[in-house]
Amino acid sequence: MTDSRPTLRLHDQDNVVVAVRDLEPGASLGEVNLFARDRIPRGHKVATAPLADGQPVNKYAQIIGFADGEIQPGNHVHTHNVAFRQFERDHAIGADATPTAYVPEGQRATFEGIVRADGRVATRNYVGVITSVNCSATVARYVSDHFRNPATLADYPNVDGVVALTHGTGCGMASEGEGMDHLRRTIAGYARHPNFAGVVLIGLGCEANQIPRLMEAEQLYTDDMLHTLVMQEEGGTTRTVREGIARVEAMLAKANDVKRQTVPASHLSLSLQCGGSDAYSGITANPALGAAADLLVRHGGTAVLSETPEIYGAEHLLTRRAVSDAVGHKLLDLIHWWEAYTDANKGSMDNNPSPGNKEGGLTTILEKSLGAAAKGGTTNLVDVYRYAEPLQSKGFVFMDSPGYDPASVTGQIAAGCNVCCFTTGRGSCFGARPAPSLKLATNTPMYERMAEDMDINCGAIVDGDATVQEMGAQIFDLILRTASGARTKSEALGYGEDEFTPWTPGAVM
Repeated sequence: MTDSRPTLRLHDQDNVVVAVRDLEPGASLGEVNLFARDRIPRGHKVATAPLADGQPVNKYAQIIGFADGEIQPGNHVHTHNVAFRQFERDHAIGADATPTAYVPEGQRATFEGIVRADGRVATRNYVGVITSVNCSATVARYVSDHFRNPATLADYPNVDGVVALTHGTGCGMASEGEGMDHLRRTIAGYARHPNFAGVVLIGLGCEANQIPRLMEAEQLYTDDMLHTLVMQEEGGTTRTVREGIARVEAMLAKANDVKRQTVPASHLSLSLQCGGSDAYSGITANPALGAAADLLVRHGGTAVLSETPEIYGAEHLLTRRAVSDAVGHKLLDLIHWWEAYTDANKGSMDNNPSPGNKEGGLTTILEKSLGAAAKGGTTNLVDVYRYAEPLQSKGFVFMDSPGYDPASVTGQIAAGCNVCCFTTGRGSCFGARPAPSLKLATNTPMYERMAEDMDINCGAIVDGDATVQEMGAQIFDLILRTASGARTKSEALGYGEDEFTPWTPGAVM
């Protein structure tokens, strides 16, 4: 049954509530003797107590900003009267870490995966064409385009497709250093990804990101399922395209020689993402995904939270769950790096939320971060990784990345994630091959409007038709079915190649 409440109070300590529907001046807030003074759009905040200039605004029982002028009960609380300010947070490393209640091994969830010869488990079975530099992007596209006609793969029903992953960097940058390290780790992570049965790496020949140096630095070795081509050595565009097609064709029979088999959910590494957020993100889809992440961890799997700028202001909730001082300080070191990085570029950590986020009711990065961090569930934070660094730990972990979704997901997949869950309140359209991507809608109106892009409606929580835990169980079941081969909406629509976006911090020269 649909919930008829006009507002949601998220915590007794909050001095704002969230409008469940558009409220006109004079409308009841559903609290004793409280009425709207302004028009309050759905998802936006309204004050329930008087706030003096400079007083903290509390949501989720946390500070999301400070009153910029006096605010009266019933006033709309948003960007016009709330300011972002720095304040001290109690990071209390490890204070809330508790033993994880693992499901006994004999009772753990399973899925139908593809087991590679070396024991890695795939959820999809692609052949990839990956570029070292922007200059070889057209050639890679021509190679993959040859296989877009279903007839070319008719004899290989177990191959999900041939995909070109291109990017806009690889030259005009230092040949060594942090930016190049990121790019090499990312490309190597994709080349090794279990969802690729085989890969062809294509370069131009004179770029900063030389393929021989990439192979050496990342300890990659050519074989019958990993090939390299250099355009200037092959004789140019046409000859490289022809050779690239031949190399892919030579891999298809072996790539097709697979079958799915029952494997434990511990082989799943889940990318946790949110984009195009709204005020419901932290109320419905993100906590529901957090509940699903908790289930995956308790069944022996790995859940990976990222987007470092979008946990800013909520990092203290993660450090409290860190299993050690070292893990907690690794996360804080990332926060300090991003503060220095934005300062050096004359930016601000409050650059987020985006205009669309603000229209959806999010006011400051603090508010967005508190909602975004909910994707990480409640289990212990067991490790913190650099961007695209290979995952080694089981459980809930954090990987450094920008808040820009394509770059963040690219790093998570390079690290080893084989399924992605992407929450959205505004309606982000996204996919990320070779990992299947599930789209989780935060509210029912958007889900119904964009049903062909959304895989599940978490708006049922605010509608009163499901609890967070019930929705988390539905998401976990959908993850298992997707890992077993069920196609996602983004896969059906053909998303996932153009979203490959390696993050390469540093100067463009």
